[in-house]
Amino acid sequence: MARTTITDVAREAGVSATTVSLVLNGRNAERFPEATRRRVHDAAAALGYAPNVLARGLRTQRTHTVGLISDRITTTPYAVAMVEAAQDVAREHGRLLFLVGTDGDPAVEADAVRALLAQQVDGIVYAAMWHRPVAPAAPLPAGTVYLDCFPEAGGGPAVVPDDRAGAVAAIRLLVAAGHRRIAYVDIGEDPAPLASGLRHTGYLDVLREAGVTPDPALHVRSATATAADAADAVDGLLALPADRRPTALFCFNDRIAAGAYASARHHGLVIPEDLSVVGYDDQQLIATELDPPLTTVALPHYAMGRWATEVLLGVTPPPDAADGVLRMPCPLVERGSVSPPRAP
Repeated sequence: MARTTITDVAREAGVSATTVSLVLNGRNAERFPEATRRRVHDAAAALGYAPNVLARGLRTQRTHTVGLISDRITTTPYAVAMVEAAQDVAREHGRLLFLVGTDGDPAVEADAVRALLAQQVDGIVYAAMWHRPVAPAAPLPAGTVYLDCFPEAGGGPAVVPDDRAGAVAAIRLLVAAGHRRIAYVDIGEDPAPLASGLRHTGYLDVLREAGVTPDPALHVRSATATAADAADAVDGLLALPADRRPTALFCFNDRIAAGAYASARHHGLVIPEDLSVVGYDDQQLIATELDPPLTTVALPHYAMGRWATEVLLGVTPPPDAADGVLRMPCPLVERGSVSPPRAP
C-alpha cells in the first residue's frame, strides 16, 4: 500500500502542498484562515497521513528520538524503574525512546552507539546497573547524560544515588532507637562496589557522631549477596559473647538482610525485639515480604531516570556541582524491623 503524501493531503483539502506543510508543522500556521487549517487537518486524518520523521529530521537536524544504552538494567527488577522513568519523560515531551541493552559487552556497546548516532537521535542517556565509574566503549556525543554512573575521566552531567547519606539515615535511625553495638554486614566482592565503601563511611561517621568507637569485629562481609552466604557471615556475629554481640545490623542490601533474618531464627532471636535489621535497596519482593517487613533505604531509580532524561531534553538544568554529578537522596523506608534494644 502506497504511503500517503503531502500532495495527497493537498489534493483532498484543495490547497497547495506548501500550505499543508506549514499547517501540519505549525510554522506560520496563523497566516491561514481557521477554515483552511481545519480542512487540512481533516484531510490528513481522513487519509491517515503521518509525517515522514526521517525526512523532517534531515531538514531540522532533530528526529524527536533519544537513545538509552544500558548494561543490564533492562533485565534487573529493582533497576528497571530507571527505564520506565526515561520512557515516561520521553513520551511526555513527544520523543520516542530507543533502548539498547549491551549485557556489559564492549563490542555490543560500541555498535549500539554507532547505530544510535546513525539514526540521528537527539541525545543519549548512558546507564549502568549499579553506581560506578564507567569508560564507554565508543565516543559519546556532547550532552550525553550518565545515569547511575559517571565517566571515570570526569565530566557529566551524571546522577547517582547518595549512598553515603542513605547509610547515615539508616544508622541514625538505629542510634535514635538506642542501639550502640551496630554491625555492618557488607558485600565481600573483589573489587568491592563503590557503594560498599560509601555506605561504610556513612556508618562510621554516625557512630563517631554518637560517641561510639567503631568495633572492627562488627564489620563482616558476606561472600556473595545470596541469603545463604549472608546467613553464614551473620552467624559469626550472633555467636559473639552477649556483651559484644550486636543488637542491630545494617546490611549492604536487602538480600543480605534476608540472610540475617535466617541467621537470627537459627540463633533463637526475634526481630526486632532481640535484633534490629536495616537493609538497602528496598528491593521488590524482598523488603515487604520478610516477616516482619524490612526497614530499608530505597534506591531512587525512578527519580534518577526522570532527572537524567529531563536534563538530556533541556527540561531540567544540569547539576552545578564541580564534578557535574548529582547525588540523589536515598529515602529511608521504615517498616517493622527496628525497635529499641532489649534491656539486659
